[in-house]
Amino acid sequence: MDSLPELRDIHLPLHDVSVWPLANGWWVIIATFVALYILIKVVLWLRCKSAKIYARRILNNLNMQNYIAAAAKMSELLRRVCVRRYPEAVAFKGEQWLEFIKSKTAHKLDEKTANLLKDAPFIPENSDTYGIEDVQNLRSFCDRWLGENL
Repeated sequence: MDSLPELRDIHLPLHDVSVWPLANGWWVIIATFVALYILIKVVLWLRCKSAKIYARRILNNLNMQNYIAAAAKMSELLRRVCVRRYPEAVAFKGEQWLEFIKSKTAHKLDEKTANLLKDAPFIPENSDTYGIEDVQNLRSFCDRWLGENL
């Protein structure tokens, strides 16, 4: 017996099929991407925060008894931060280095402290050109500079 004539014709739905609500699989994919985005942001924030904490720990642990050596270490620390943060500043030296450092902060650096920062790696340790107050000024400047640039 032939049953083909008894079949109904294909009827289209009355309303278009909607994308919403999404299927459960799509919600899992969206939640995964949101979780990955948040995780990446947290890791980057912690990495930045840890660099700042590490740099400040180095700055706070400097031996201030030998203040010329401490000033040289501060200059080295600023250079190390610049290698990480501003690679173009690695080749700067002398006045160019000072201008770059000054351009990256809102705080004023007086002339004597700036010269100490520039000359510290080259000053003999028994020199009396600079005093402990100059090194303290340099230390507070470095602390503020690190806070702004890391």
